[in-house]
Amino acid sequence: MIRRVVSASTIGTALEWYDFMLYGTAAALVFGKVFFPEGDPLAATLASLGTFAVGFFARPIGGLLFGHLGDRHGRRFVLVVTLTVMAVSSTAIGLIPDYASIGVAAPVLLVLLRVTQGLGAGAEYAGGALMAAEHAPPGRRGLFAAIPPTGNALGVILAALVFTPFTWLPEDAFLSWGWRVPFLVSILILPVGLYIRSRVDETPAFTETVEAGDRSRAPLVAVLREAPGSLVKSFLVSVGPNVATYIPSVYALSYVTDNVGLAAAVATGGLLVANTIKLVTLPLSGALSDRLGRKPVFIAGATLCAVAAFPFFWLLDTGNTMLVWLAMVVVLTFANDLMLGSQASMLPEQFPTRMRFTGVAAARELAAAAAGGTLPFIAAFLTARTQGTWAISALMVVMCAIAVAGALGVRDGRSIPFSSGSGVRDTAPAERGR
Repeated sequence: MIRRVVSASTIGTALEWYDFMLYGTAAALVFGKVFFPEGDPLAATLASLGTFAVGFFARPIGGLLFGHLGDRHGRRFVLVVTLTVMAVSSTAIGLIPDYASIGVAAPVLLVLLRVTQGLGAGAEYAGGALMAAEHAPPGRRGLFAAIPPTGNALGVILAALVFTPFTWLPEDAFLSWGWRVPFLVSILILPVGLYIRSRVDETPAFTETVEAGDRSRAPLVAVLREAPGSLVKSFLVSVGPNVATYIPSVYALSYVTDNVGLAAAVATGGLLVANTIKLVTLPLSGALSDRLGRKPVFIAGATLCAVAAFPFFWLLDTGNTMLVWLAMVVVLTFANDLMLGSQASMLPEQFPTRMRFTGVAAARELAAAAAGGTLPFIAAFLTARTQGTWAISALMVVMCAIAVAGALGVRDGRSIPFSSGSGVRDTAPAERGR
């Protein structure tokens, strides 16, 4: 069952993040030219990246909504619903007429559908990693919880493989219809994801919570009353992976095309390389966290991200394809995966089962809204204002330091069993009961 759960969580996550990251790529390369009036290119780019950020502000709402449902009605139910929401929203984005055809209605529709995407994505990562963590055998929770996040990488690889060939079209063809095809593909892969996720069992931890009559009526209220410190520290921890994800995977796409003058295929090719390596580095990070502890592995990743913040843009500025790819691999793969791989099991270990989905989703998605979706917009603004990248690099260092501070405060929960299938009942305490 654990193999089936991990496979279902990983593949389902890949399909959802294909949709979510496809939007990020298109926001950097297409939407400013298609959905916003012609004029100042910088204003159009900022507006386009602003719509990218809107999805992140919807993610905490989705995380709280679906986290509540996940703690009340089960993890599997939520993951089936969110997959459907994401696929339908992405398909509809590919059908929106451009600004020249319907005027301001075009960006309005884009924002509405991006919000819907964000609602679905708000529970996906938490749900996938949580399913694996709660099914995992003793001593291997870090490894198994770190495998579903590779679905993020698979989704980006799939998005890059589908999107990149269309960037080779003549610009008129690409902007008129080429970019739409990858979005329309979303509806074709929905049945695959639904079939896979319908075949997994509910987690033993949640099942035992139901049988014991221990479900919380209001999981969010329980988190705020009983585990506010865990929520705050988990939020701070979640800042780091957002920095190491969205600067290289979203802002770098527009930076290397608009500021360095490289072809879009160079940036999307770098994403493909970096995310292919993730298929190994994420599980390896999770396995290391089982042996060395969650905190040391996470802090190593945050430190590497901070150290690489300035060299990252120096390498992009060379315009050399291989050095651009190296920069993306160091930050997006090695630094990010040390954080993400250990975080996948670290966060669930901070909350009891009856409020775990809500606690993890709230911490992650509030951080995503505050430090993820806004970063590409802020980076573009700072680069234009300072005529350089030193300001955004300095901001990356500060945000990584915040993540380290959060990691120093969380507990190492490797020894905490989640269910009697692990040998004992769930003993993860809320703060008030420690």
